[in-house]
Amino acid sequence: MLKLVTHQSEDDDPVQETSLDTLLERIATADQRAFSELYDRVSPRVMGLVRRLLVDPAQSEEVTQEIFLEIWKTANRFDTDRGAAMSWILTMTHRRAVDRVRASQSGHDRDLKIGIRDIEREYDQVSETVEIRIEHERVKKAMGQLTELQRQAISLAYYGGYSHSEVAELLHVPVGTVKTRLRDGMIRLRDEMGVAK
Repeated sequence: MLKLVTHQSEDDDPVQETSLDTLLERIATADQRAFSELYDRVSPRVMGLVRRLLVDPAQSEEVTQEIFLEIWKTANRFDTDRGAAMSWILTMTHRRAVDRVRASQSGHDRDLKIGIRDIEREYDQVSETVEIRIEHERVKKAMGQLTELQRQAISLAYYGGYSHSEVAELLHVPVGTVKTRLRDGMIRLRDEMGVAK
């Protein structure tokens, strides 16, 4: 009886897969081969998680690229005592993808607000101009019914934008006097213009 004897060369030995932990340790020393192997082994899972969160293929590819760049730069921070390499990578992946979702949503909200703000509302400029002019004339007429002291105080405070103390200083009177003139003048203006209390 003839026995077949087979010889296995070293090339035929099953290759032992390097652990992800070891690959990360090697990547921390800028080992490009280790990075390439890590990429080949984990990129499908990384991309799958990113695609589930982002949906958009182009953004998913971009974020996946950012994740692997971060792995390359921060591999030295990986600590086997704190967890497995795959958990570390997937946690980083999840965080990056969620950050992108938030940034996209924030950008969308900002664009929406700007868009709403910039929408030109249709209105009749002529009628608005006429209304403003009529209102201006009513105020001017009502201001004419005030005493000179009330008119000065109101003009400085409401048209000039001065505070009560600044008006008092400009008119060389106490702040209490300014407040009284403003209150009395506003009551009189309200009555002259027929504004309800």
